[in-house]
Amino acid sequence: MRRYLGFMTLCHKEIKRFMSVSIQTVFAPLVSTLLYLLIFGQVMQTGDSGFDGLAYHQFLLPGLMMMAMLQNAFSNSSSSLIQSKMYGNLDLLLLSPLSPAAIFSAFVVGAVVRGIMVGFAIGIVGSLWVAMPVMHVVWLMVFTLLTTMVMGALGFLAGLWAAKYDQLAAFQNFVILPLTFLSGVFYSVSVLPPVWQQATWFNPFFYMVDGFRFGILGVSDVSPWLSFAITLGFMLLLSIVTITLLTRGWKIRR
Repeated sequence: MRRYLGFMTLCHKEIKRFMSVSIQTVFAPLVSTLLYLLIFGQVMQTGDSGFDGLAYHQFLLPGLMMMAMLQNAFSNSSSSLIQSKMYGNLDLLLLSPLSPAAIFSAFVVGAVVRGIMVGFAIGIVGSLWVAMPVMHVVWLMVFTLLTTMVMGALGFLAGLWAAKYDQLAAFQNFVILPLTFLSGVFYSVSVLPPVWQQATWFNPFFYMVDGFRFGILGVSDVSPWLSFAITLGFMLLLSIVTITLLTRGWKIRR
């Protein structure tokens, strides 16, 4: 048990860090995402969801939940890591008995907890006026966990790469935001022209959103097994690359 004490302590620190400013890290994303639901859900209430018998606002809510989880899981690990780098805390962590894999895992755990808290807070509040039957609980849990792990790992990698907040903001604005908005959050891929459909297949975020939506509504543009395989593969690839770079001291040791 003692060998896991450092890991558990770091996990606790990561969770306590964002909970200490919960108005900014949990409630602010909840309000902004519900505004998306209110505006898009009401304005396009009669719009085509791309699936027979499914109202647009029903289609929209799972996508908004996933978008919030994607962005908040990424923000948590990336902002925490760059703060640790700038204040020299990461050097102390690397000198501790904790392995690079344990340090990486603790940051990802913090990202997962924040992502799930924000996403499901949106789901609970949104379900008060949008019917949201959970059709496949296991798939819902699998994609919730895998997606927040992916974004926690990607946030850690971005935080490792960035030397200052400006670079991190650029990564979020020019990589995370476009991939999120073009992942099928607001539309079904089936309503797109063929060329844009094919372009969407190369966006890994699409498979996360599509698999999560299948877990809630039971509808999807591709097989949930394909989404699972791609999301899992992406998570493993990011984890291996990030732990390797952390072990080598990339962007840390000068």
